[in-house]
Amino acid sequence: MNTKLTSSSPLQSTTLKSIRSLAPLLDRVLVQRIKAETKTASGIFLPESAVKELNEAKVLAVGPGGLDKDGKRVACGVKAGDRVLIPQYGGSPVKVGDEEYSLFRDHDILAKINE
Repeated sequence: MNTKLTSSSPLQSTTLKSIRSLAPLLDRVLVQRIKAETKTASGIFLPESAVKELNEAKVLAVGPGGLDKDGKRVACGVKAGDRVLIPQYGGSPVKVGDEEYSLFRDHDILAKINE
């Protein structure tokens, strides 16, 4: 008897069609880094290697919040649309098409930028 076993695990081919289909859990926050300007004020274009990555990001989605020791929900300190300051390294990278996003825990976000 010749049988073939095939695995159809959803983890093998996870592709997101849109970042909107990603909903953070607990106290996770989905952000997209704001890209640094590649053009100076005088109109000179800078090569990508000369442009530093900014620690500023836009919040795209926020989870419902973590749980405290009593089991009560603790809301996140930011909401979708906020501009925040994030650590230079860390977070979980998420790539959708050519765009890169990151998932951070609420307590890893350094500051909220108020304008």
